[in-house]
Amino acid sequence: MSIKTCIFDAYGTLFDVNAAARDAAREPGREALAEVWPGLARDWRLKQLQYTWLRAVAGRHCDFWQVTEDGLDWAMEAAGLDDADLRRRLLDLYRTLPAYPEVPAMLRGLTDRGVACAILSNGAPEMLEAAVASAGIGDRLSAVLSVERAGVFKPSPRVYDLVGEEFSTRAEEVLFVSSNGWDAAGAAGYGFRTVWVNRAGEPMDRLYAQPHHVLADLTAIGELI
Repeated sequence: MSIKTCIFDAYGTLFDVNAAARDAAREPGREALAEVWPGLARDWRLKQLQYTWLRAVAGRHCDFWQVTEDGLDWAMEAAGLDDADLRRRLLDLYRTLPAYPEVPAMLRGLTDRGVACAILSNGAPEMLEAAVASAGIGDRLSAVLSVERAGVFKPSPRVYDLVGEEFSTRAEEVLFVSSNGWDAAGAAGYGFRTVWVNRAGEPMDRLYAQPHHVLADLTAIGELI
């Protein structure tokens, strides 16, 4: 069966989650951050994701902005950074994360061929709206779907259900693309065709399903459709 819809995770897949810490570290007066920003960015992302999983298991849902703030607070404390102004700056930058360089051309290539493209993200609607507008890719997206409609974070099947509800497609007609191995595995277990964008060259997660394709970036997505 042919692919009719290409669904993308947002953070880490389309948008560069390391950019907030990296860009802030380059600003004058941020010498303390400049010394530790890679570790802070890594811890921030890890805690952000861990908190989504723990909240989903516990049935204690909140929106993604809350876990983004909570993850940053943990990462800043771990890095020995007690700076309210820096915290505000990092959060401001996170709202307008840049897209990875290959994203605009990749989306243009797909939509010019008649493939519907959309986002399915843990992100809160306001976060996603700001990021999409900042990256200038809104005209290439048929929908921006937030887990807030399901009230639980990925990889709950209730989140992946949103795709069929929005596009009236069968699972096997969807190509799902994520930079998170666990997300690509969850979507594969759900029944989507999946791509893991393994930018960091990490090992495959040992889970109940595995992604169908592994790529280093998004450049070759069109070749899979």
